[in-house]
Amino acid sequence: MRVNRILLSSALVVVALVLQVSVLARLHLPGAVPDLLLLTVLGLALVYGHVGGALVGFGAGLLADLAPPADHAAGRYALVLCVIGYLAGLAKPENGRLKSATGPMVVVVAAAIGTTLLYAGVGALVGDTAARHVGLGSLLFTAALYDLLLAPFVVPGIMALARRAENDPLAETGSAAKSANISSGWLSSGTGLKIGGQRRGLGSLKTKARTRTTRVGRIKGVKRL
Repeated sequence: MRVNRILLSSALVVVALVLQVSVLARLHLPGAVPDLLLLTVLGLALVYGHVGGALVGFGAGLLADLAPPADHAAGRYALVLCVIGYLAGLAKPENGRLKSATGPMVVVVAAAIGTTLLYAGVGALVGDTAARHVGLGSLLFTAALYDLLLAPFVVPGIMALARRAENDPLAETGSAAKSANISSGWLSSGTGLKIGGQRRGLGSLKTKARTRTTRVGRIKGVKRL
């Protein structure tokens, strides 16, 4: 990944995790907790593609696994967000522009349901049966509902920041300098051609002047005879 992608992704992931732990998790909503970290990964994956989405998802999930008050095995959420980030990156538009909000909303709902199912499935493999006691059906419904309501305020802004970070000012300056060098090269070559043409014109004028002088001398010599 590029340096600007790493810096932007790290900053957004840290902010999303802090807000989720300190604000959203304390709302005590029925069912699931709105997953701001998941929405951040989705917004970045829709701009960076499947590879970038997988890397961002793994890093964000690992940070969530290690941040308190995490009560599950480290690497569990990292695996889930890595898979979700990869799959969401496959839905990246070819030209980078979204034609409508329907596609991202479908991605958000599918990601919310897929994240809950994958998290519960990995938990069942390691012996964590907390999802059974809470109720998997209510978790799926509330997770999709909360993330869908929160997505219009998060995903478009994340995507806009990611697109702006892709326009690297240093790259633009380098390309501008390169085009300026090319332009100066064309101008210098054009000036050289003009100077060469002027030299040729001066040479022809001198030749004509010599010819006229010779002719005048001959005419004077004839007259003297």
